[in-house]
Amino acid sequence: MNNIKKIVSVLFSAILIFSATTTSSIAIDKIHFVIGGGAGGGWDGTARGTGEALTKAGMLKSASFENMSGGGGGKALAFMINTKPANTVLVQSTPLVLRSITRHKGYVKGSGTLSYKDVVPIAGVIGDYGAIAVAKNSPYKNFKDVVDAYKMNPSSIKMAGGSVRGSMDHLIGALAFQAAGANPNDVAYIPYDAGGKALAGLLSGETQIISTGLGELMGARDQVRIIGITAPSRVSDAPDAPTLKEQGYDVQFVNWRGFFGPPGMSSADKNAIAKMLGDVQKTSEWENVRARNAWVNIYNPGDKFVSFLEKQTEEMTALMKKLGVI
Repeated sequence: MNNIKKIVSVLFSAILIFSATTTSSIAIDKIHFVIGGGAGGGWDGTARGTGEALTKAGMLKSASFENMSGGGGGKALAFMINTKPANTVLVQSTPLVLRSITRHKGYVKGSGTLSYKDVVPIAGVIGDYGAIAVAKNSPYKNFKDVVDAYKMNPSSIKMAGGSVRGSMDHLIGALAFQAAGANPNDVAYIPYDAGGKALAGLLSGETQIISTGLGELMGARDQVRIIGITAPSRVSDAPDAPTLKEQGYDVQFVNWRGFFGPPGMSSADKNAIAKMLGDVQKTSEWENVRARNAWVNIYNPGDKFVSFLEKQTEEMTALMKKLGVI
């Protein structure tokens, strides 16, 4: 009887050890990506590009995508909080920090201001430089031409962006005009639902310039002329795109993008997805997607991501006060 008890005890211990091991190395074979904006925007491109790389590299069996526009990402954020969907991640970026700074109300009744603290930060993945562009047939050849036209007649320049006033697209353009000596709050900003519609607004002549992420313009270079990016120097993936800095406007900024889980996501799931997002950046499949969009690899998993978000909240608060947005 004592021998049987010992055997049972050993087997039970082995089961516990095996269970702990499998839990910590949980395998996730499919992910549903929720995108808080329409087609053609930075969130859309990041989610679909990441899913493409993960599936082609064999790390996922399948990836699905759902565009959920509304409230500058607030509708998608509220969906994650309310429904807590399994195997689902939300793509987000700097606007998630901005919405809490500007006291933007979300879509959850009585929730007050929604922020990254209402969901589970998994990992920051990439950085995307800001860019200002004009239509290919525009008379403006560089950012100075735009500034000169604005100073001569401010109403002659309308700036398109793929999200609401106070969003990242708005701030990129505002920083550029401020560096040029203009009052950024006086520049006419026309918000569209995601980058695709903002680009259409530019090409139709509704606006004269577009302020967005460099990655969003990479696939439209036959239609637009990029006249300024917020990188410290030209990037190898878009060597023809001049920096604002080289034109005499000291504007440098990179917009992060990353993924978040719903409230209550297990640590095992969070860690497994975070590791997957880090591992995929070592593959050729990812490099193809990254180069195509001129992204910068910025991998910040777990607690490092949270620390980054806390620091950016402080930095963006100071910036938005300086710009007069808040």
